[in-house]
Amino acid sequence: MKAVVYDAPRSFSIQDIPIPVPGPGEVLIKVIQTGVCGTDLHVHEGDFYAAFPLIPGHEIVGIVDGVGDGVTSFQVGERVTVNPNISCGQCHACRSGRPLLCRSLTGIGINCPGGFAEYLTAPTTHTYNVDGLDDDTAAATEPTACAMHGLETLQVRPGSTALVFGAGPAGLLLSQLLVGGGAATVTVAASTAFKLARARELGIDATYLMNRDDLAGDVTALMKASGGVGYDIVVEATGAPSVTETTVGLTRDGGTVMFYGVAGPEDTIRVRPYDIFRREITIKGSFAEISSFPAAIEALRSGRARTEGLITHRFAIDDYAAALETLRSDRTAHKIMITA
Repeated sequence: MKAVVYDAPRSFSIQDIPIPVPGPGEVLIKVIQTGVCGTDLHVHEGDFYAAFPLIPGHEIVGIVDGVGDGVTSFQVGERVTVNPNISCGQCHACRSGRPLLCRSLTGIGINCPGGFAEYLTAPTTHTYNVDGLDDDTAAATEPTACAMHGLETLQVRPGSTALVFGAGPAGLLLSQLLVGGGAATVTVAASTAFKLARARELGIDATYLMNRDDLAGDVTALMKASGGVGYDIVVEATGAPSVTETTVGLTRDGGTVMFYGVAGPEDTIRVRPYDIFRREITIKGSFAEISSFPAAIEALRSGRARTEGLITHRFAIDDYAAALETLRSDRTAHKIMITA
């Protein structure tokens, strides 16, 4: 089979390797397509728990092509997606009911073989039927599950106002779930006009086009749009430290900030502790997901989370380098797919 294979950070090739054989409790999946996301750029650089050699790719939709010993829950021909995050079940975090914080977390496409290939194997415990969903929608299950975990983490109070920085696929999926999860109004702020147009088409209440060269002006305008009081919820979904530093100042007294975008491990921000103390601001983090796939699939099936128009580029496995460069530097790109 054809696959993207890294031997080290920033070093990969397209190789013809043997099709994997499913072990007991596993299925063999013939990949239809796999989404490319910002995490894949971090993996390319060797960050985000990447372990080499590696086949990356974690936003997977495919067809069951074979089953291992003891598998009765899936049949050949079923359309499926894969939850890439697998906890060890033995560490303190796992045994305390916080498996996403597992220090031995296995990530399909992060530190074990993923979906930028024609086939992969996956445990049945992390494989989900998506028959009835079109392939483009089904391929959004993993980012939708991450957004669902973000919604669960926020515990939205009905009637809240929310501001989301970032109109990438992850930001727009979370924004939609906020709309359906109790927020009275949701505003998305980003610096790309066509992504904000997509946000409005997907039912977001308000958008704001940011000026990358005048972040202070953006803060002033967004505060004014809030009526001068700030927002009950402010979500940072870009991973940019400069944007993250604005979040506390834009939060209403007693409100919540959530860091949702993938920042670099060495990034730092400045906040005034007095603001957190005096105004009782809560700061939360939302990292990936581990148990939100069922809820995400239901949201996609019901249309509470929509994906129309998000995919702008498609590449074959042979063109993986071009896909990465497009994600990194092409401002016309929104969601990119690698087709097997």
